[in-house]
Amino acid sequence: MENLSVKHDLEGGYCNSLTTYSRFLTREVKIGDIALGGHNPIRIQSMTTTDTMDTIGTVEQTIRMVESGCEYVRITAPSIKEAENLANIKKELRFRGYDVPLIADIHFTPNAAEMAARIVEKVRVNPGNYADKKKFENLEYTQDAYTAELERINKKFIPLIKICKEYGTAMRIGTNHGSLSDRIMSHYGDTPRGMVESAMEFIRMCEAENYYNLVISMKASNTQVMVQAYRLLVETMVKEGMNYPLHLGVTEAGDGEDGRIKSAVGIGTLLEDGLGDTIRVSLTEDPEFEAPVAKALADRYALRSQKSEVGSREIDDASRLRTSDFRLQTYSPYAYSRRVTEPVQHIGGHHHPVVMIDVSQENLKDPYFLNAVGYNYSAGLDKYNLTDQACDLVFLGDNLPSFSFPGNLKQIYNHKTWLALRDKHNCHPVFSLDEFNASTIKDEHLNFVEIDATQFNHLSLHQLVNVVFILNTSAQHGMAEQRAFFVALQEKNLQIPVIIKRTYKDLDADNLQLYAATDLGALFTDGFGDGIWIDAAGQNLALLNATSFGILQATRTRISKTEYISCPSCGRTLFDLQETTQLIRSRTDHLKGLKIGIMGCIVNGPGEMADADYGYVGTGPDKITLYRGQEVVKKNVNTAFALDELIEIIKGDGNWIEKV
Repeated sequence: MENLSVKHDLEGGYCNSLTTYSRFLTREVKIGDIALGGHNPIRIQSMTTTDTMDTIGTVEQTIRMVESGCEYVRITAPSIKEAENLANIKKELRFRGYDVPLIADIHFTPNAAEMAARIVEKVRVNPGNYADKKKFENLEYTQDAYTAELERINKKFIPLIKICKEYGTAMRIGTNHGSLSDRIMSHYGDTPRGMVESAMEFIRMCEAENYYNLVISMKASNTQVMVQAYRLLVETMVKEGMNYPLHLGVTEAGDGEDGRIKSAVGIGTLLEDGLGDTIRVSLTEDPEFEAPVAKALADRYALRSQKSEVGSREIDDASRLRTSDFRLQTYSPYAYSRRVTEPVQHIGGHHHPVVMIDVSQENLKDPYFLNAVGYNYSAGLDKYNLTDQACDLVFLGDNLPSFSFPGNLKQIYNHKTWLALRDKHNCHPVFSLDEFNASTIKDEHLNFVEIDATQFNHLSLHQLVNVVFILNTSAQHGMAEQRAFFVALQEKNLQIPVIIKRTYKDLDADNLQLYAATDLGALFTDGFGDGIWIDAAGQNLALLNATSFGILQATRTRISKTEYISCPSCGRTLFDLQETTQLIRSRTDHLKGLKIGIMGCIVNGPGEMADADYGYVGTGPDKITLYRGQEVVKKNVNTAFALDELIEIIKGDGNWIEKV
């Protein structure tokens, strides 16, 4: 294979280094005049939502996307007529002075792909439905039948490869978790490995034709699945001598802060380990709002040194995490498994991760400030009503409140202040490591020890009874430093619960959410952490609380609200996705733990909803099909009645509760 500019020796791992930020070096792929991969910056892209036959509308939206930061623009081409119209769109853009490379998005139609490849700079094909079958049938394939089916697909795919070679067109092989073919499902199931093998089959077909102008993606709405699939892909590619650039994205991430946090968890986890060459953040919003989010994620790594060793300081060898740890099987980056801990009170063990918030700078004479962290105070009743996002612990430092806190909200004080408390009920101390080692008086039930991630070898292990660590870091590559600490704990079989703390200064609200979702979400995605503490002095308490719960929701480690798996819309969409998503949210956002898929068309329908409990899918003008999981319940319901019908299905299944 040509143009492998560097030899990767990952020794069974998925990234260059687990202690140093080092970007995985991929081959360079030219997409028009903008190169992707290699030593190029992480590129930003998005997708139009207009009807592709609306030439002027698509051109004007594309211009807004470019001006918001998009370096590539993707446009759907569901049939040959839309593929042909790409020429008119491109011509008008060039006439207006915009040379942005265009990407045609193809699903079921090889003839549209072949037409588009002659016009635009790149085509995207989905292996799960490009000349393949997805009928949600549990088919049994013999090896001979599997091979014969693959040969049939190869014959359908080769014409596109040859056209791309002739015209210098790049191609993205874009696997989606929810649209794996029945053939792949029969052998690998609905798994990250199935996603990787689906892409690898198409990559091998391309290489057999000496075509290497490829970009690869492994998208899923489930962030755990998405991260595992990309990691498996890199490991698999390297074993076969490949280093194709990676397009990162969490598909159907949703809208608002939920969509941003979920995208940052999935994309940021991979960026932390040096993976990713282009980003698309998929929000159920206008596409020009996606690029700034993607750019904020990418810019963080443009400034990061290629030699930012964990902590940028000396670390004992025992606490250093090396690629060889994969061989030790301390933990698996390819399958979620929560780190085993012995619970201390309600922290660790099988308890969901706790949320801790610093309230030490609040007005501790006014109980109403607790509204922001999920405890709604009623003066008339002198009682608190808990929301589903009520934090579990508050840090007060050396400051004492003048009112009674809710009975189930633990108060955490600095050790010396805790010692002076007359009533220590529901109050617990936090020590530095030195204070804890020197102290003769400790809480008999629960003690917190705040520890720097580099301090593993200085622990006095025999004293650690009824202890929960608060793990902090000041390193630039702090996620890796904290991960190293967790691995060191596991190697010593120390089952002490850990609250992960990250401190941020001088960040606006938007970047705080993105950075915290990246740094903390990456660790929860790998099964590390029994609690979360986002420390950001001066930030709104409600923002910190919502972000903490949002990260746990996005990593699926603590469910506190309804999850909406809503696609970002495109030219195939058959209704106003933003308006419909908000309407469905307004009537169902109290159904904690339920996952509702909202899809604009059948392409992003039952497959892309993946593990949604219920689905609302556009199947024609003013027609909606309703799903329970991947089972059709009602077809072609008029849009005006579809939400009411969906709610009746939820009620019939016993999953409905009335709003309070």
